[in-house]
Amino acid sequence: MNQIIKPMEFFIFWSRWLQAPLYLGLIIAQGVYVYQFMHELALLVTKAGSLSENEVMLIVLGLIDVVMIANLLIMVIIGGYETFVSRLDLEGHPDQPEWLSHVNAGVLKVKLAVALISISSIHLLRTFINAGHTEDRVIIAQIAIHVSFLFSAIAIAYTDKIMMQTLSVGKH
Repeated sequence: MNQIIKPMEFFIFWSRWLQAPLYLGLIIAQGVYVYQFMHELALLVTKAGSLSENEVMLIVLGLIDVVMIANLLIMVIIGGYETFVSRLDLEGHPDQPEWLSHVNAGVLKVKLAVALISISSIHLLRTFINAGHTEDRVIIAQIAIHVSFLFSAIAIAYTDKIMMQTLSVGKH
């Protein structure tokens, strides 16, 4: 029986590498966001004198939104790869992200939830600035989505805290 189980366990453990192409795909998606950012930045710079204050603010919020999504992608790419596929050999590297040294699935979930709330906040701010051109039901739906992100993040953080306390008690 052990002759069957050992290779099966090795194969199951090896299967984590199937996620590597997914992370490479996210890197390509980040390249698309870099292109989008540069396109929006060029629009802002070339039309700077002819844009209203609200238009400038909306474009800048769009730029911030792209940066926040790119940050989210980095967290998923690096944190996910490190947590679920393989350790990154970055010890002593001057550019190693500080959060990477204590990343695990729970920390990654909380960080992602906070990033989603931040992105949702930017979208909501853009909606409020452009409220005169937005239907009330759209504004209400965005507020409801944002509030659900908030409650979800609190629930994830609380669950992670309980799990960490349980693990801590179990070690003693």
